[in-house]
Amino acid sequence: MAKPSKSISVEAAKALQNKWKESRALEIEQAQGYQDTREFWYSLEELQDYLDYVKEQSIAQGISKPGIRIYFGAYAKTPTKKSYATIFLAPTKEKSNPILEDGEAVNNENNYDIDPMNIGSNGYPPINY
Repeated sequence: MAKPSKSISVEAAKALQNKWKESRALEIEQAQGYQDTREFWYSLEELQDYLDYVKEQSIAQGISKPGIRIYFGAYAKTPTKKSYATIFLAPTKEKSNPILEDGEAVNNENNYDIDPMNIGSNGYPPINY
């Protein structure tokens, strides 16, 4: 199998992570009062199962070009747990009439008829890439 066209180098990934840490991590830590997680893990099997589920549900809905949007989220603070960051995967579907935002076509919208995915593992303390 050929490398996907949107793959980036390890060096580029490290630069993205470093830029995120330099530009956001300290402010989040100061606002929260503790270091938050910034990396999340899912097994390939979990991801593939979810992608297969979205594809199957999308086909049943007549959606020919489904996608996945990744959102940041945060868990609720409890008396015993901090409000750590998380991500969730949200299915999308192609818009019938794409609109332009900032000169770019927005061709997809959230598909609220398919449940999102969460409950991965988050790294604490965070692991640098």
